[in-house]
Amino acid sequence: MVCINGESKTGYDGMPLPDVLEKEKYDIKRIAVEINGEIISRSLFSETVVHSGDHLEVVSFVGGG
Repeated sequence: MVCINGESKTGYDGMPLPDVLEKEKYDIKRIAVEINGEIISRSLFSETVVHSGDHLEVVSFVGGG
């Protein structure tokens, strides 16, 4: 089980980060991700694997005026 923005989720253990974000319906181009308190550089998304017990915080950027 992983925690994404405070919600417990199952089925993501061992999954690459981009796949997790896609299943959760995030637009990868408009977010920042922190795993276990560490900000993940967008260039490292594809090589980052989510593990059971991880805590993810995903922040979406919204434009406007």
